[in-house]
Amino acid sequence: MAVSRRTFLRSSVYSGAGLVLIRAADPMQLLAAVKNPELAPYLTGQRMAATPATDYRPYRSKTVTDPSLATWVQIDLGSRFAIDAVELYPASQRMYPGRDQYYGGEGFPLRFKIEGSDDPEFANPRMIADFTKADFPDPQDNITRYDGRRMRARYVRITATRLRPVKVEPKDSTPTGRIPIDGLNFTLTLAKVAVVSGEKDVAVGCKSSGDPMYSSAGDLGQLTRPARQDGEQIRWDNPENVTDPSSWTPVKYRAQAPVTGVTIGDGVFRAAMENNIQYLLNSYTADDLLRQFYERTGKIKNYKATGSAIFWEEDLAGSNAGRFLMGAGNTVRWIKNPELERRIEVVVDGIDACKEPNGYMMAYPADTIFYSERGAYTRAWLTHGLLEAGYAGNEKAFPLLRGYYDWFNKQEQYLPELLRGAVQGGQGMIANTRVSLSPVGKHADVQVIQRYFEEPAFLAGTAAKEDKQIWQYPYDRPHCYLLTNLEAYLDMYLATGDRRYHDAVLGAWEMYHQSWEQPGGSISIIEFRRDPPGSNYLHEELGELCGSSFWVFLSQRFHLLNPEEERYVTEIEKSIYNVAIANQDGSYGLRYHTHLEGTKEQATRQNTCCEGQGTRLLGSLPEHIYSVADDGVYLNLYEPSTISWKQGATTLKLTQKTKFPLQTAVRCTLEMSSPTRSIIRVRVPSWASRAMEVSVNGRSAGTGKPGSYLALDRTWTDGDAIEFTLPARFRFTKYTGADQIPGTTRYAVEYGPMLYAAVGSPKIRLSGFGSSEELENALQPIDGKPLHYSLRGNDNVILMPYWQVSHEEFSCFPIVRQERS
Repeated sequence: MAVSRRTFLRSSVYSGAGLVLIRAADPMQLLAAVKNPELAPYLTGQRMAATPATDYRPYRSKTVTDPSLATWVQIDLGSRFAIDAVELYPASQRMYPGRDQYYGGEGFPLRFKIEGSDDPEFANPRMIADFTKADFPDPQDNITRYDGRRMRARYVRITATRLRPVKVEPKDSTPTGRIPIDGLNFTLTLAKVAVVSGEKDVAVGCKSSGDPMYSSAGDLGQLTRPARQDGEQIRWDNPENVTDPSSWTPVKYRAQAPVTGVTIGDGVFRAAMENNIQYLLNSYTADDLLRQFYERTGKIKNYKATGSAIFWEEDLAGSNAGRFLMGAGNTVRWIKNPELERRIEVVVDGIDACKEPNGYMMAYPADTIFYSERGAYTRAWLTHGLLEAGYAGNEKAFPLLRGYYDWFNKQEQYLPELLRGAVQGGQGMIANTRVSLSPVGKHADVQVIQRYFEEPAFLAGTAAKEDKQIWQYPYDRPHCYLLTNLEAYLDMYLATGDRRYHDAVLGAWEMYHQSWEQPGGSISIIEFRRDPPGSNYLHEELGELCGSSFWVFLSQRFHLLNPEEERYVTEIEKSIYNVAIANQDGSYGLRYHTHLEGTKEQATRQNTCCEGQGTRLLGSLPEHIYSVADDGVYLNLYEPSTISWKQGATTLKLTQKTKFPLQTAVRCTLEMSSPTRSIIRVRVPSWASRAMEVSVNGRSAGTGKPGSYLALDRTWTDGDAIEFTLPARFRFTKYTGADQIPGTTRYAVEYGPMLYAAVGSPKIRLSGFGSSEELENALQPIDGKPLHYSLRGNDNVILMPYWQVSHEEFSCFPIVRQERS
C-alpha cells in the first residue's frame, strides 16, 4: 500500500474538486515528527489545518463506553469509479483539554478497514485497507492515504472496529507540559474523506450514510464537503506572492494621527486615562512583567504558575510585558508620569538584557513558537508594546524590534506553518506590518507576510463581500481577532500600493459594520460562538473589548486614508464611549465582554486579552481627537484639549473648550505668532439631528451637513475663535437580532455617540408608549445628574449612558411596545 513521493505529487492535484496541494512537507520529515515508522507508508505530506468553523466541522459518531462497538460510514459515489486512493482527513476542531492548542487526530479509528463495493449493503466487499488486527498509529494531524489499486467500485465504506478514547482534562497543570489523558468514552471522528480517481476527488458532494446504531446523521454530509478554498493543509508557502519592492508604489496617508503634541484637559477622556494609569501601576510589578523572560534565560527556575496565570502569563509568555508597554507607552506620549516612564525603561532594559546574540528576544523559547498562541498573539503584543515604547521615546525599543525581525524573517523552519499551524496564526501578521511602517521597517517585513500569510482567496472573498469569509473563516475559529489580519492587509496596501489589499479590507469593514456591530459600536463576533450575520445575540458572551480596540485602529487607518469620510470617526467615537470607557471599572481593571443586558461583567486585572487591548486603546485616546494634514487639522472628537502643529514655518495651537458629552457647546481658540493660512475641518457628526452652523469670531462661517466635515479655509490670526453647538438628540433603533421576545418591540436608545441603558431590571418594559416618538417626549432630565433621565409613567426606570452604568441591572434594549396579536 506504500505510495511513493512521486506518485503522491502526481495524484494530489484535484482540479475538479478545487483541491490543490501547496508545497506539502516531505513525508519523511513528517515521519520524524510523529516518530512512528508504521505510519510512513500512509503519510501524504499534508497536515490538517484546524476546522472550528461550523461549516467545516468534522463528522462525529455517537460516543460509547465500549471501544469494541463497531460503527461505519460509507459514501455513494453515484457510479463506479476506478479508485486510485482513499484519503482520511483527521479531525482538528477541538482544543487539547486544558490547553489552547488544536488536537489533531481526535477520534481517528484505532482499528478499521476500508472497503469498496458495487452493492450498498456490502454483501461482497473488496478490501482497500485492513487494519483490524492491530492498532493503527495515531496520525495526529496528518492526512493519510490508502492505495485503491484502481479498484472499481461505487460505494466506499470505512468501518471502525475499535475506537479511540475521547481525551479529557489532564491532572497536571504545568504550562507547556500538560498531556491530555484518555477518558471513559469512545468515538469515531473524521474531518473528511476523499476518494481519488484520476486527478479528482469524486466523493465531493456525494451522499454519505452510516450504521443505524452509532452514526450521527446530522454530520454525515461533512465527510464529503467541498475542500476549503485554499485546501486543507497547514503548510502555507507561496514565494510567487512576493513582489519586488521596486514595483511598489507606497501610499501616504492624507492625514496623520498625532504622535505627540496633544494635551488632554479635564473631561471624560482625562478621567479614563487617569484610571488607566492607576490600573497599569497597580496590576503588576516590573519583575512580574519580566518573569517569563527571566525563566527563558534561567534567571528564574522552577516557577509554578497557578490560577489564571497558567494561561494568561505562562502559556502566553511575554504578553504581560506587551500589555504594559502598549498601555504605558501610549499614555506617556500625552500625560507625563515619572513612574510609568521609569517602569517602561526597566521593562525594556530587562527584555534587552535577556535577548540572545542573534536578536531573539521573545519570552518563550524559540522552539515553542507553535505552543498555544505564542507565535501570533504573544509576538504581536510584545511588538505593539515595543513600538509604543519607541514612539514614546525609549531608545532601545526600535533596535530591539529590528534585531528580532531580522531573525524572525529568516526562520524558514517555522514560517510555512505559522499561519495555520499556530492557533489564530493570522494574529501575527500585524506585528510584521506595523514594524514595516515603523522607523526601523524593512521591505522584508512585508515580503514575509506576502509569502507565508497572504490568503488570496480570503482577499477576493472579502472584496466581494462574502460574509462567510468572516463568520465561517475556513482555517481557524471565527473571531474578532480576524480584524488584526485586516489591519495588516491595510498596512500592506500602504507599503505596496496594491489595491487588492485595500478593496479586500474595505469589503470586510463594511460587512462587520453591517452584520456584526451592535448599536453603540460593540463588535458582536467572538470565538467559540456561531454568529451568523445580523444575529447580534444578547444572551451570548459577545462584544469583547479587544475586538472594539481593533475596530478603532482599523477605522483609524481608513480615516487617515480618507479623512473627509466622517463615518470612520463615528465608529471610533462609539467604540471609545460605549466599549472602552464603558468596560473600565474605575482604576481597578477592565471588563472582558460588553454585556448589553443584565449586569456588567466583573472587571479583571490578570493580563486578559481585553485588558491588554483595552489599556492600549485608552492610552491612545488623544490621538483620535485630531488628525493633522499638510494644509491644516481635522477636529474629530469633542474633548477639552489642545493641539499644536506646524503649518509651514509657523506653529499653530488650537485649544478646544467643551464639557461634551455633558453639554454640547464647543469653543476653540487659536494661538500663533503671525497670521497663517490653514484649513480647520470641523466634524459634523453623522448622529447630528440637523445641519450644524459654525461661527468664527461671532460670525457665521458656514453650515455643515451631518456626516461631513465643514472646512474653514482662511488666514487665521492669534485669538480667533470657532464656536458651534452639536445638534444632539435621542435616536431609537429597533432591535433586529436573533434574541427576539415574541410579541414585543425593543429599541436601543442613543444620544449623540452614546448608547443608553434603561436601569432597574434586565428585562424592562416601558409602559404607556405606542412608539419611540412618544417615549422621547416622556423623557425628563434629572436635576443634578447630567445625562440621566426619568420616564413619565415609569417611576422605577432611569435612562443613563451605558458607559456610566456600574453594578446596576439594566437593559440596552428595553421593550417599548407590546405588539398586538
